[in-house]
Amino acid sequence: MTAIDTVKKAGARFYFRDTAPNVTVPGVTSIISMLPKQDFLGPWQAGMAADLAIDSFDYLREMAARDRAGARRYLSGAARRYTEARSKLGSRAHDAFERLMNGEELDYVHSDIVNHVRFFREFLAAVNPELVRAEDVAWSYEHNYAGSFDAILRVWVEAGGPTGVRITPDRSGTPILIMVDYKTSKSTYSDVALQLAAYRYADVVIDPQGNEEPMPEVNSAAVLHITDEGWSFKGVRADRQVFNAFLTLRRTFDWVRTDSKDVIGSALAKSKGSMTTGTQRRGK
Repeated sequence: MTAIDTVKKAGARFYFRDTAPNVTVPGVTSIISMLPKQDFLGPWQAGMAADLAIDSFDYLREMAARDRAGARRYLSGAARRYTEARSKLGSRAHDAFERLMNGEELDYVHSDIVNHVRFFREFLAAVNPELVRAEDVAWSYEHNYAGSFDAILRVWVEAGGPTGVRITPDRSGTPILIMVDYKTSKSTYSDVALQLAAYRYADVVIDPQGNEEPMPEVNSAAVLHITDEGWSFKGVRADRQVFNAFLTLRRTFDWVRTDSKDVIGSALAKSKGSMTTGTQRRGK
């Protein structure tokens, strides 16, 4: 048995086994980061800095008088600090969700996620899922990637409802396995389909102790979206077509990180440089 760990290299996360730390494979989210950046990110970051400047005008003026460079860093870091705060909230929520899914009682709930925990309990009551796997690593030997997924759940369904499928919390319907990702962001985005497809079609699943089993036959995928204001359990198309799109990004990851580094060779011919005149030579 070999445990799995991660390391960050040049901004990307890689997975490795503790018995072979030099053999790494890129993480799913790092591969998906090869997608073009959304058009709204630049204006959003600028807006965060602008709001901070407006909301703390007097403080910034005093700061700039003492340390202009520090004031500039404070303003330019507005979006980054917000993202870090949201990441901490997400980590706290995911930890609580995992404990609740495993039937643990929570001794303490951070004030930031009180509503998230309440809504997760509502989800458990409304859907009544059975936990199959949680927070294990999906590993692809064929395509050389890995990633930690939130949960594989067994959910009981029957035909009906506006989407054609109705969940039966009394477990009277047909059981299916669903690859599930938890999101606590304000919105859900299409790249979650790439993420779930990568997990779904990995070769094996590895637990924290290093025990390895074939990835179970997952029937579907879904995202559990929980915010301060409510929750929704949305089906996600994470089929072979979506998986093929992920594999395109996997190849793009290799191109950006490795293959593109040596495609331009040394000059076969080049200019000799500017001419040195006789006057210049005599003046030396």
